[in-house]
Amino acid sequence: MSKCQEPGQCALPPTATQPQHTEDVEAPLGCKSPGANMNAGSRRERDTQSPETPESNDGSSSKSLTSSVVDFPEENGRTYHGYRPGTYHFPNDVNEQDRLEAQFDMLKCAFSGRNFFAPLSDPRYILDIGTGTGQWAIQMGDTFPKAEVQATDLSPIQPVSVPENVHFYIDDASDDDWVLPSNHFDYIHTRVLLGCFKDFETIIKRGFHYTKPGGYMESQEIVFTPYCDDESMTETWPFLEWIGCVEKAAIEAGRSMNIAKNLKSWYEAAGFVDVQEKVFKLPVNPWSKDKHLHNLGEMSEENWLACLSSFSMALFSRILNWKQEQIEIYVVWGRKPEENEKSSSSTSEEMPSKVDVAQGEPAKSVA
Repeated sequence: MSKCQEPGQCALPPTATQPQHTEDVEAPLGCKSPGANMNAGSRRERDTQSPETPESNDGSSSKSLTSSVVDFPEENGRTYHGYRPGTYHFPNDVNEQDRLEAQFDMLKCAFSGRNFFAPLSDPRYILDIGTGTGQWAIQMGDTFPKAEVQATDLSPIQPVSVPENVHFYIDDASDDDWVLPSNHFDYIHTRVLLGCFKDFETIIKRGFHYTKPGGYMESQEIVFTPYCDDESMTETWPFLEWIGCVEKAAIEAGRSMNIAKNLKSWYEAAGFVDVQEKVFKLPVNPWSKDKHLHNLGEMSEENWLACLSSFSMALFSRILNWKQEQIEIYVVWGRKPEENEKSSSSTSEEMPSKVDVAQGEPAKSVA
């Protein structure tokens, strides 16, 4: 019996098919060393953005939120969002904020320094759904100083010092009404929202409603099931078993982690045209002899080691009914084999990143 099966009878996911890489990237400039944001220069030292609610369609002004949204409830040693508590199963504490910023650097490295792939030309209105610490929105505000960048999240964990054209709001994209005019945005962006929504396909449909004719929506997701191109990965690998447990709990919660495989079909079903999909290599650990992939693997390994706790604590306690002590022991068990892979060059596990870019139909009618 596997370690995963002992407390919660978690079943392993089916063996993943290898995605076809459509993008061979060169080593980008500016890839940071792993751990650059993970324990150094903690966000604990930074001020956070005063939270607001978005403007309504009648033009009423934004309002500051109540203290219940700013005061984060603590659960099993981690803190979580106060706005609509319990709907999102991942923490928002300082450790998670550091992980999110390191993850941002990791993906930017994987994308050769790019933040987006849509062919944007002087956009006026940009929306970032699930902005987290807001780094993507902040950089987009710098890149497009004439654009208005709106970014939403359930947690007010964004910094205060941001470009004047960047605005953060506490909002839930799963709402039927985004409190915005239809056909409004030139570009809507989502990134690593696996496990966040009960129906991500509906989020894409709403994105179509709020995208201008000819505008773009883009999703950048991580494939949650690892694969190995040299067949050296075994089903008893603890990290793979952990993946199975997380996905089992996420499915029971109605918020699957494996959304990347469906993005293209969801975009097409929503009415978007010319849907383009790119797949990027994202090694789980530094197995590659290629300098860029090795460095990227180190960043990825740091991210996944932090994810072991972040992704496990609430899902395993709320959904699988594990006790905190069981989860902590399981996380330690899952870390050691992953750390031991650092010196191995015989394994080649990957969890690729997929980018889907879709254009709103130029002649679409206003709903």
